[in-house]
Amino acid sequence: MRGTLARSLLPFVRRYQMMLFGKISWQFCGLKKLPWSYDSRSFWGWLNAVFNKVDYERIRDVGPDRAASEWLLRCGAMVRYHGQERWQKDYNNLPTGPLDKYKIQAIDATNSCIMNIGFDHMEGLQHVEKIKLCKCHYIEDTCLERLGQLENLQKSILEMEIISCGNVTEKGIIALHHLRNLKYLLLSDLPGVREKEKIVQAFQISLPSLKLKLDLK
Repeated sequence: MRGTLARSLLPFVRRYQMMLFGKISWQFCGLKKLPWSYDSRSFWGWLNAVFNKVDYERIRDVGPDRAASEWLLRCGAMVRYHGQERWQKDYNNLPTGPLDKYKIQAIDATNSCIMNIGFDHMEGLQHVEKIKLCKCHYIEDTCLERLGQLENLQKSILEMEIISCGNVTEKGIIALHHLRNLKYLLLSDLPGVREKEKIVQAFQISLPSLKLKLDLK
């Protein structure tokens, strides 16, 4: 009897744990904007790695779109679902319902702490059309290379914006040529990009119909 009761309560316990974790993560995201009098990079690096850790069991249980939504919002990003105009930015207000109802159409990762180790969350996403990476401290070439390798995203992504991501170089940008349906790419304030001519040449060959907008020094 006790075993049956415990099993029946597991979904509710799990949901409470996820809601609590979401609230804590948002509080930490707010704290990160405060000035610190000592070097706390190691602590935040560790904490952000925790937020980015992939829970493959969770992906199986709730589906890739829900699990990816939880990851992105946990890290301070926003998502928008197909058929909706409103951006989801509150972890604790993520919509509930059938697992196949809410499909991520757009991702805005401005000022978020998403990093490479969390990108496996995107592997099962089939409907993402736009991704914005702005002021993402942990975004680097390996992240963009991973995006370019994901077959579902190769088909679905139409627009990307990469702005003020200091660790991104030509290598990562050029890896996006695998996104064969990409129609628009904005690159702005990327100090790691030294030879923008290489980017222009690469996309002229691989994606000749791409609208490439550059705001680079």
